[in-house]
Amino acid sequence: MTNAYDAAGYRADQRIGFGEKAGVVVVDFQTAFTDPAFPLGRSQMIHGAVANTATLLKAARAVNAPVANVYTAYTSARDAPYWKVPTVVNEFHHGKPGMELDPRIYEPGYDAIFCKTGPSVFFQTSVVQYLIKERVDTVFVVGCTTSGCVRASVIDAFSYGFRVMVPEPCVGDMDEGPHRDNLRDVGRRYADILDMEEALGYFAGLEARLS
Repeated sequence: MTNAYDAAGYRADQRIGFGEKAGVVVVDFQTAFTDPAFPLGRSQMIHGAVANTATLLKAARAVNAPVANVYTAYTSARDAPYWKVPTVVNEFHHGKPGMELDPRIYEPGYDAIFCKTGPSVFFQTSVVQYLIKERVDTVFVVGCTTSGCVRASVIDAFSYGFRVMVPEPCVGDMDEGPHRDNLRDVGRRYADILDMEEALGYFAGLEARLS
């Protein structure tokens, strides 16, 4: 059966490709999403993505690639938008447990830290300025959740003119269906979806050229 998107001219197999310099944007790998002690922290898919992201970030930092580590927090429920996720509105407040970046993916003194208040890491933050200052033209987007803040960040990265790479093992969601559906969709429109081997191979190639 002919795929309707293929028939209409979408080309998921067409690659954007890497540019001159890559950076990594880490979306919401704060303990509220990565520690099973919290209501939103019980997704095994997200737990796996954290472990894979730690591996990817080690390779990225080895070649001095910029890393923007981004979390979500508010002063109170009053300045939170109308999330249909009560835990985010009522518990994602500065200073509360769960707002800390997961230590497996955070390197103090290296990573640039940003707080966001909307789904996208780019909305009303200085992440774009940071990436431009670092002369980044290719953005690896990792984190959670695939169907929510990761997708929003992918679209904004694309809209700002970056080449967007999504290493599939480094993003996670609450359920595999939305995870797969959204990767398939952004992969036919905005981004290259990579496996772990290709993602690590990119940074390994940079390391070889530097040595």
